[in-house]
Amino acid sequence: MANAERNKKILLELVKQGDNSRCADCGAPDPEWASYVLGVFVCLNCSGTHRSLSSRVKSIKLDNWEDDWVENMRSKGNASVRALYEKAVPVYYYRPQQSDCAVLREQWIRAKYERKEFTGEMKYPPLAYTTGIYEGMLVKKGKENTRFLMRKFVLSDREFTLTYYNRENEAKGPKAVIPIKDLNATFQPEKIGHANGLQLTYQEEDHIRNLYVYHESAVEIVSWFNAIRAARYAYLKTAYPTGTDKELIPMITRNYLKEGYMEKTGPSRREPFKRRWFILDFQSRKLFYFNAKLDAEELGVIFIGTESNGYSVQEYVPKRTRGNKWNWGVAVETPDRQFIFMCENEREQKEWVDALKQVLSKIMSPQDYAKANAKHK
Repeated sequence: MANAERNKKILLELVKQGDNSRCADCGAPDPEWASYVLGVFVCLNCSGTHRSLSSRVKSIKLDNWEDDWVENMRSKGNASVRALYEKAVPVYYYRPQQSDCAVLREQWIRAKYERKEFTGEMKYPPLAYTTGIYEGMLVKKGKENTRFLMRKFVLSDREFTLTYYNRENEAKGPKAVIPIKDLNATFQPEKIGHANGLQLTYQEEDHIRNLYVYHESAVEIVSWFNAIRAARYAYLKTAYPTGTDKELIPMITRNYLKEGYMEKTGPSRREPFKRRWFILDFQSRKLFYFNAKLDAEELGVIFIGTESNGYSVQEYVPKRTRGNKWNWGVAVETPDRQFIFMCENEREQKEWVDALKQVLSKIMSPQDYAKANAKHK
C-alpha cells in the first residue's frame, strides 16, 4: 500500500512536467492515462487506441502501478518518446489535435507506434507521401443525387491536379480535372454520415464545388488526406518560393471555423425565412450558404471584412419577421446591405457571433481587399 501511494505521487508529479502535461498524441491538456510500455502520458480518447495496440495503458490516478512501470515512465516521458517516434514526420503530414475526428487521431497513433512510419528507419516510406503521384478508388456522392458510387481518383503533384473518372466511362477520359491551387480537404464524418468521410472543396469558375468522398479503409482515407497535403505543399513551395514552412503549413488544408444551419431571408426582408446550411471559412473570409449541407455548389457567399471597412456583427432581436421558426438572431452588416440570420438556440447564436467576430478581427491582406470589391450575392 505504501508503494502504491508513493508511485501515485511520483506519477502525479511527472505528469505536470514539460511535455508530459499534454497528451503525447493529440496535445489535450492534463492527461490522466499512461502507457507504461511506451512511457508516454495520454488522454482518455487516445488511451483507447493504445489499448488496441496492447501498449498496456493504465490510469495514473485510479490504478495501482508497479515500481518498474513507474521507473519506465520516469526514464522516458513524452518528449523523449516523441523524439524517437516522430523523428521523421514529413513537414506536410497532419498532426491531429484534441478536437479532430477519431480516424485522424487513431491513424496518427498507429502510424507512429504500430507501423513506425516516422522513426527514420523505414526502407520504403508510404508511397502517398513520397512518389508525387497517388491513385485509387474512393466512394463519391453524386452531384445531383444522394447516391455514393465508386470512382477512380489520380493525384499528381507534378501537374498539380486531382483527377477523377466515372468508373463505367473511364475510357472517355476524366470527369473532372481539379487544380491543386485552390483545393481544400477536411474530414467531415458526421456531415457525410461515414466515419471516414472527407470533403474536398475547390474553385470552379465563379463558385465553389464540393466533393464528398469516403473509403472503407481508415488507413487509405488518411493516406489520401496526407497525399493531398503533400501535393498542396509542393504547389505552395512553387507559388510562394520565399515562404517559410511556418507561413505555408497553415495554408495547406484547413478546417472551417464554423458550420451549421441558420435561417436566412432576402434583402427586403419581405421574403419568408428559409433554412440554409452555412460554412464560415476563416482563411478566405467568406460565409457560404447552401440549400442543404451536402450540396455540391453554394447558393451565395458573403465576404466578411473588418470593422474599419464597414463590416460588423451583433446579436439581433427579431421584429416583424416572416416565416422564421427560430428566434435567436444574428445581424451581419456589410457596406452593401445588412444580412439577418436566425439560429435555433442561444448557444448557436453565440457561437456564430463569436466565429464571425474572429474573422472581423483578422487583418485584411491585399488579396482580401480585392475580394471585398466583388459584389455580394
